[in-house]
Amino acid sequence: MKLSTTIDFASFMQRLEQKNPGQPEYIQAVYEVLTDVIPWIQENPHYAQDSLLERICEPDRIIKFKVTWDDDHGNVHINRGYRVQGNNALGPYKGGLRFHPTVNESILKFLAFEQTFKNSLTGMPLGSGKGGSDFDPKGKSETEIKRFCQAFITSLLPFIGKDKDVPAGDIGVGSREISYMFGQMKRIATIAPGTLTGKSVVFGGSNVRLEATGYGAVYFLQHMLDAQKDSIVGKKCLVSGSGNVALYAAEKLLALGAKVITLSDSKGYLHLPNGLTSPQLKDIMTLRFTKHQPLAHILKQYPDLQFHSGKTPWHTPADVALPCATENEIDIDDARALAVGKVKMVVEGANMPVSPAAINVFKEKGVTYAPGKAANAGGVAVSGLEMSQNAMGYFWTHDEVDQKLQIIMQNIHEQCYQFANSESDKVVNYARGANIVGFKKIADAMLAFGV
Repeated sequence: MKLSTTIDFASFMQRLEQKNPGQPEYIQAVYEVLTDVIPWIQENPHYAQDSLLERICEPDRIIKFKVTWDDDHGNVHINRGYRVQGNNALGPYKGGLRFHPTVNESILKFLAFEQTFKNSLTGMPLGSGKGGSDFDPKGKSETEIKRFCQAFITSLLPFIGKDKDVPAGDIGVGSREISYMFGQMKRIATIAPGTLTGKSVVFGGSNVRLEATGYGAVYFLQHMLDAQKDSIVGKKCLVSGSGNVALYAAEKLLALGAKVITLSDSKGYLHLPNGLTSPQLKDIMTLRFTKHQPLAHILKQYPDLQFHSGKTPWHTPADVALPCATENEIDIDDARALAVGKVKMVVEGANMPVSPAAINVFKEKGVTYAPGKAANAGGVAVSGLEMSQNAMGYFWTHDEVDQKLQIIMQNIHEQCYQFANSESDKVVNYARGANIVGFKKIADAMLAFGV
């Protein structure tokens, strides 16, 4: 007897929670996607067959290993390393490595699940993955970071490859860390340059890789405004974070004529009521990227600026909010404050920075919300372009890569916009569009392959 193709949302989520206890981040990520996908499947029952949804929600495999390294004083430390290989229906596993003390299996499963849909939306032949370690780079010397990176990639190397799994950077893993890992890989194995992305342009990396996620989020915002016959020029923007995503988003916002009035870090937020200037941004980039100092230290150069310790930027009136820091940084109270502050658009630069309750507030208040799986896909898109360049033995200029990135983000916007709205939506529901388009592409591939 053939099983029913109907899917009950509540029952599905209950089974998933029972199967994955103590993994709230992963459950949240699945919940947000299935909220849109299951009603669409009920209208398109062809996609309910062969347990497609269950298969997409379950990672292909999870690799877990210990990373042993010694500090500058000869003390031996042990961290946990992970690689979640999510889904390879569309291509080799692809996703970043995160080094942060909060890293655990739940967070990496949520990131890999998000990556599944994000990579699908790019239109590139990329599967999904995510990995990392609970190692904390803060407070470590250069040599300690180097030794950890070498130990980590030595353990991970048997499970990756240009046609199998291609890691990249993420929080705590920038070009320095990627370089250490790539160097270690070259010492112990014959590898293709495309086995790792986020490399320096000196040895096979791509232009615009550092800027890609931030630039891409702003390009997506630009298309959202275009769809509403509006312009980015003069828009007051709240940006959270002060890493690559936030600062390059700020750079592109300034270039397009917008006004950036906040930046932040874990200590609080910087308020720039007159708008961030290009010289200030340059100095903040030096402070954060070169000197690795907290954002508040910029007051030594610009004492007239305002830094609010222990607070977030979301209670500041503005037109647009771009959360570019970390997951769940906007809760229900923040969402209400943003609505009161007349924010009309929220564009995720980070991965899942808006809680489900906050998303519901945006829907109720008529705030247009763009999820990270669509808006921050620029990073993985340029990683894919780096893989293409490595495969061809070719190198594109900064302008060539930037133009390709703009086209990719335009295509992502068009796909999401096409499937965005149901009859009940007050504003363009980009989350619905992104979830349905991403799922449909993967499901079509899996159906074609057979069980």
